[in-house]
Amino acid sequence: MHRRTWIPVAAIAAVAVTAGAALVAVHPWSDEPTPQAASTPTSTTAPDTTRSAAQLRTAFLDRYVEDGRVVRKDQGGDTVSEGQAYGLLIAYAAGDRSTFDDVWRWTDRHLLTDDDLLAWRWTPKGGVADEQSASDADLDAARALVLAGKAWDEPRYTAAGKRIAAAILDHETVETDAGRILLAGPWADEEPYRYDASYASPAAFRILARATGDDRWRELEAGSRTVTASLLDATDLPSDWSQVHADGSVDPMPTSADDGRVLYGYDAMRLPLRYAEACSSADRRLAGSIAPTLRRSTQLAAQLDLGGTAVTGDTNALAYAARAAAEQAAGSDSAARADLERADRTAATTPTYYGDAWAALGATMLTSDVLGGCATSSGSDS
Repeated sequence: MHRRTWIPVAAIAAVAVTAGAALVAVHPWSDEPTPQAASTPTSTTAPDTTRSAAQLRTAFLDRYVEDGRVVRKDQGGDTVSEGQAYGLLIAYAAGDRSTFDDVWRWTDRHLLTDDDLLAWRWTPKGGVADEQSASDADLDAARALVLAGKAWDEPRYTAAGKRIAAAILDHETVETDAGRILLAGPWADEEPYRYDASYASPAAFRILARATGDDRWRELEAGSRTVTASLLDATDLPSDWSQVHADGSVDPMPTSADDGRVLYGYDAMRLPLRYAEACSSADRRLAGSIAPTLRRSTQLAAQLDLGGTAVTGDTNALAYAARAAAEQAAGSDSAARADLERADRTAATTPTYYGDAWAALGATMLTSDVLGGCATSSGSDS
């Protein structure tokens, strides 16, 4: 098992979170950088009018899905499990059963492992290039399959979703004094646990709890809320990565040992979206709590330090979708709409696989309940 070297906790106290050169996002189990933003636009034509969530979904599927494979066209043409899961969620939300089936068939054939988890990375030349799983992809895929199985009365989707769900609980969760948490993958099973707070999805936990009847999903929802609250108590913005100790304490962490900065970037920006769509008011409050920091500048960079200062000139649609989620969770619907429009314009003028995926997912999560969330309703506290 290949694991990346991480900076120990003792060294973190000396890390200054200051502005600097743009960081290239790196998965902590891989030595290969995966750039997530384009520093210069690849198109200069913004849409004349803001595209709807439905239009954004169609645009993503048309641009990036080829015979069931979600292709990272701006990152060398490879495919990652996260992208396949996004493809499933977007196709389901679009009501596109044909594309959903294509994406799942490709995923099942090329990425599904004997453990019922998804291998992280696949390349056209070599096939599976990294067999380790990433729990965010596994969780999103299980969610999409269970939703599709129920909505379309397709037992094979439901069965596949439940198998992945069971594997997540068995291989990608751990109990701490703060509660059960979602590990980044089976490779992160040593204490202190490598943790990405943006992987946790309260809506997905509830969907899978109902589908499986396994109480560990409820435990995950509660534990994730506790750890996320601790993270946000310590900083203005959540960090891309952190580590959780067995006693439940949390330390923000650099993405890797190669870069000592602790950032709110391509990973952490998903957190407000996942928590804004939650059905618990306590979860939505966590998403809304970061809105004041993000309001300090109208224009958002793709990466900020934990105080909200830009550390790169790059842009990405996700940054605006994330702030839209925080604003909506904080009760500012007009600000949320404005940021969804900014996300759309950014996706149109600087198209990237990752930004386009989250422009579509963000608009979907915040304007409908098709993916099982509660962003557009009062939700519940049960």
